[in-house]
Amino acid sequence: MPFTHKLLALAVVGVWALNMIAVKLGIAEIPPMMMSALRFTLVSVLLCPVLRITRDQFLGVLLVSFTFGTMHFGLLFAALANSEAGTSAVIIQLGAPIATVLACLVLKERLGKVRLAGLLVSVAGIGLIAAGPTLPPPLSLVLLLASATGWAVTNLIVKELKGVRPMTMMGWSSLLAIPQLLVMSWIFESDRWWMVTTAGWHGWFCVVYSAIGSSIIGYGIWYWLLQRHSISAVVPYSMLNPLLTVAFGILLIGDDPSPVKIIGALVMVAGVALILRRPRNLPDPTLPDTA
Repeated sequence: MPFTHKLLALAVVGVWALNMIAVKLGIAEIPPMMMSALRFTLVSVLLCPVLRITRDQFLGVLLVSFTFGTMHFGLLFAALANSEAGTSAVIIQLGAPIATVLACLVLKERLGKVRLAGLLVSVAGIGLIAAGPTLPPPLSLVLLLASATGWAVTNLIVKELKGVRPMTMMGWSSLLAIPQLLVMSWIFESDRWWMVTTAGWHGWFCVVYSAIGSSIIGYGIWYWLLQRHSISAVVPYSMLNPLLTVAFGILLIGDDPSPVKIIGALVMVAGVALILRRPRNLPDPTLPDTA
């Protein structure tokens, strides 16, 4: 890739890493599920009026709205209420190993020795984090694992869903995710809905930044790069996401600079990198995970 395109890839990963910090600050002022619903409302308002889906594409987009919008982002935002941003970003990377296992089970893809090694290394990274002081409480950990699974399942759906452009998928899946997230917010957060009326700039900045910066601009540039370069040239940059999130969390919001967490993050990223090093004769690796 040209140097300027490499800088664009690094900038996008930085935007995604900072999004985890913004969300962590924002959900202190707006309940997490409501925050997700507001984010997707803004995305859909900006994209849906200029993009269209067909009736045949509706079911697939609806499934993505649940697995990616409600499961991945909704549960991730909820988990961040009681877990560190950096640790959460590392655990979410389990989406790649989960997607690999699901691809082997559902799509009958071959695992191979290198990808099997990557799976084992990834699990070892999580084991290191579990041995440290920053592992999220049980409920948050379950939510993070469910969020990673939602992202993994989304990759399988998108792989089989043809003819829907990425920005179209983003806009309409966001629109369809809104009522799902509002129902979940009503069930679990209705006693805190009043927080929306008193939210400060952290809360509303998070909504705008997540929708425009992370989703529309971030994904827009990322897909633009993927259209011009090979997957193997672009996707490895996403491996910097959890490391940057850990660094931003320590520098900006005072996350615990635990050596065990940093080592676990490095081991985890190394494992995911092995998983993404697929043989040339196999289908492209899964899409990068972001917040």
